[in-house]
Amino acid sequence: MLLGPDGDVLDQLGEVHTPIYPRSTNKPMQAVALLRAGFEPADEAELAIATASHQGEPRHVEQVRRILDRYGLAEGQLLCPADLPGEPLARAAALTGKRGPRPVYMNCSGKHAAMLAACVVNDWPTEDYLDAAHPLQRVVADTLIELAGEPESELGIDGCGAPIVPVSLVNLARAFARLVTSAPGTPERRVADTVRAQPYLVSGTDAGDLALLSAVDGLLGKSGADGVYAGALPDGTAFALKVDDGADRARLPLVATILLRLGVPDSETLAELASQPVLGGGARVGTIRSVPGLFPLG
Repeated sequence: MLLGPDGDVLDQLGEVHTPIYPRSTNKPMQAVALLRAGFEPADEAELAIATASHQGEPRHVEQVRRILDRYGLAEGQLLCPADLPGEPLARAAALTGKRGPRPVYMNCSGKHAAMLAACVVNDWPTEDYLDAAHPLQRVVADTLIELAGEPESELGIDGCGAPIVPVSLVNLARAFARLVTSAPGTPERRVADTVRAQPYLVSGTDAGDLALLSAVDGLLGKSGADGVYAGALPDGTAFALKVDDGADRARLPLVATILLRLGVPDSETLAELASQPVLGGGARVGTIRSVPGLFPLG
């Protein structure tokens, strides 16, 4: 699904009006809800980690703990599953240090820390903050529905245990456009500006989001599990996609192709992302790329 700056449809492919579970692609909008609910990050780094699907690297864990400490919270109050860091070196360090899986390493722990912080600010209970009927989750759901312009439908449960609001691809793209075009200083724009300024904190070493955000000036973008991605350029041009089989390997080539079709200047990095290698025995034996003529814009 591709939208122009005026919100008009530039091109579409497949079912773009059927709600899907965007998974972590919803995180920027969830962060907007947390700011509206009273979570006030100490700096840009704390807001970045609240939007992150991080790799559990030391800088990520440090920011999660900063939020918990500032609001008088403990790691044990995080209700996301215990996990090991996603980045190989950080994971090896955790295992050799005999630390094992911990909630703070889980890629959604920054969002959960910010959710708990919002509960503290509002004197809401913290022990059941993931319940869909909890005041915090009602604020999050209402905010997502407002930003996306999506009719309310049955919530799902994300991999981290938090409720997830279904959104169609067309409205997911519109929500990202709204974030980048909102007035400076608003919660929407604060989130957009932070994600663009802190690509490492919102993702991590060798992550696809880090590569894309670093390659394209002004891009707001966020991936989600099961092959989801949404993005917007500063003028409000926006797009959203979901790979039907849920695999991630097609995501980077598709996003890079869409960005090039939207007129983003070609670069060595973007060209590399548009043509991902298939390895056999450590050597390149094939390529993953979009089919020629996909989204044939001007």
